[in-house]
Amino acid sequence: MQTKLVILDRDGTINQDRDDYVKSADEWVPLPGALEAIARLNHAGWHVAVASNQSGLGRGLFDVAALNAMHAKMHKLLASAGGRVDAIFYCPHSPDETCNCRKPAAGLFEQISERYSMDLQGVPAVGDSLRDLQAGAALGCASHLVLTGKGAALKDKPLPAEYPEGTQVHADLAAFVEWLLQQTATKTGAVA
Repeated sequence: MQTKLVILDRDGTINQDRDDYVKSADEWVPLPGALEAIARLNHAGWHVAVASNQSGLGRGLFDVAALNAMHAKMHKLLASAGGRVDAIFYCPHSPDETCNCRKPAAGLFEQISERYSMDLQGVPAVGDSLRDLQAGAALGCASHLVLTGKGAALKDKPLPAEYPEGTQVHADLAAFVEWLLQQTATKTGAVA
């Protein structure tokens, strides 16, 4: 049986984004309802992986210990909400470094595909920016834009043409999860 997997961006999707980067565990603040939404996914049998650009590392704004502290906080808060993230994949490079893992490049999604030994065709990829969705679409992921973080600029506006074809738009992560669970309940004939 195929693993049920959802791939989430981090900053602006799960937690508040900052123009000056999220640099510490204190600055890592979950968006309202996001942790509960991940818990709902888990309870419905979905695995959750995170794919995140962390150019603050390459820019020298924080170190791996600070990033680990942010993720420890996320895991702890998720556990208290009854949820979990299986794996976090991140690009540590700054934009001027040539790498294949900085979104919109598909390297993080290739790593996820290898880790789960699965084709990502149709796997939901959720993010708050064009580059999040382009990275997933390169491997056939279904694109889902949340109107939080950078996505808030697109509220009440038509989706720009450069977004991957078929991109679904959701108010936030909780709205995406509600939509996904309704879709899967409809397909299986179950009541969500």
